[in-house]
Amino acid sequence: MDKTIPTDNLTEKQKDYATFLPALSSFYARDLGKARHQEDYIKPERVPQNFEHGVEGMNYMKSKDTYFYYKWHLYSAGHADLNMKHFSVRDDIIRNRDRNDNWVLGDSGGFQIGKGVWEGDWKDPHCPKAKKKREQVLAFMDGNMDYGMILDIPAWVSRSPAGAAASKINSYQEAVDGTKINNDYFMKNRNGNCKFLNVLQGENFQQADDWYTQMKDYCDPKKYPSTHFNGWAMGGQNMCDIHLALKRLVALRFDGLLEKGVHDVMHFLGTSKLEWAVLLTDVQRAIRKYHNENFMITFDCASPFLASANGQIYTDIEIEDKKKWTYRMQPSVDDKAFATETKLFRDAVLQKGIFNSFMDSAISKRLMLKDITCYKPGDLNKMGNEGKTSWDSFSYTLQMAHNVWTHITAVQEANRQYDAGLNPKMLVEEKFDRLAFKDIVNAVFATSSRDEANMVIEEFSRFWMSIIGTRGATGKKTVNASTQFSNLFEEA
Repeated sequence: MDKTIPTDNLTEKQKDYATFLPALSSFYARDLGKARHQEDYIKPERVPQNFEHGVEGMNYMKSKDTYFYYKWHLYSAGHADLNMKHFSVRDDIIRNRDRNDNWVLGDSGGFQIGKGVWEGDWKDPHCPKAKKKREQVLAFMDGNMDYGMILDIPAWVSRSPAGAAASKINSYQEAVDGTKINNDYFMKNRNGNCKFLNVLQGENFQQADDWYTQMKDYCDPKKYPSTHFNGWAMGGQNMCDIHLALKRLVALRFDGLLEKGVHDVMHFLGTSKLEWAVLLTDVQRAIRKYHNENFMITFDCASPFLASANGQIYTDIEIEDKKKWTYRMQPSVDDKAFATETKLFRDAVLQKGIFNSFMDSAISKRLMLKDITCYKPGDLNKMGNEGKTSWDSFSYTLQMAHNVWTHITAVQEANRQYDAGLNPKMLVEEKFDRLAFKDIVNAVFATSSRDEANMVIEEFSRFWMSIIGTRGATGKKTVNASTQFSNLFEEA
């Protein structure tokens, strides 16, 4: 092991790309918090011997004494300890972060309302349960976040039996009305420490347009000079259909709601496809060029953490011209026979034929195989039992860190290759004289009127059908997003 391996500074490699936000897992945050504050939570002999900064070095939000550093993150109030009056080991790396090192967007936890986890009559501004949760979320955002999403009630809540029963939201309009109650509370009671994004919902074009019409004033500095919201979050159909997203951006521009220094951030919820990583970079660059030079697009997903929770590890990135672009995940190695294997992780998994290829990360470079497969036959786990797996809970944490590095690197590499001239298949349409997405987007935002911009969008409506949405379906086929109900509940 070369002890001189430097911190991999992924922040410096970000350039002018749309910004991926790893959706930090509360499991991962808890493990780092407990390792920081509870002696022997992770015993010294369990810490990989090549971890020169110990477990704390896995806190990639820090710029120093860490294995890799990345500035931008998302953390959900839906998984946080919202009681700000006492210490929380789970949220410690968020609450006590150095804000000079990092930028964090807070997810409000509206998904928890949709799932029925946060009970209360959310259409009644005086309901005690809803009122308490609303107050807690705002206090958590104001106390910990750089930007936060308002506490929206997703348009699909009424179709979720558990969500509708727990939230008392039984229609699309009731979801709108409940969101307005939350918006009004946030606007009146925010302390100014956190900037807020106005969340746009809607399950189809009609709902999305209606939601925008009813909610857009909350971002209008003319109507709310000192308390207006500070940008936009694209939820529902807005986040997974590029046709609708472009139309919404045009509306925002010509409604004066995408202004420099006022509405500089737009977030796309739950976006994991590499093609969308470069697509959103094109959109960001076009808006910076023609309208708002400070404009920043962010997008998040929890895939690195969910993959590990499901026993998978990122093994490689696949980026070829005019092909599907992806990061490769496979079931990770889990074998008690390897509990004493001291070969470096990559060397071991390749030599043993477990993977055909493996991209080393700033984490895996420091791991021996036994750091993952830590239980040998006969070993008892923390519950005092001999389990079937060779992993303990820290095995998951280590692989989560590897997966986060690989996902960030995949997004950045996709943008680098895109700038070098490679194109993912779905962003170039050979049938139409080789149309390129970036050229159309530039044409849209080079226009001087709303009608002209919308005409350009509609001229290429057939092209939008070929762009796979973030939920796995093509644009026009997701006009009624009720077909994506199961996906909405699997990915938050």
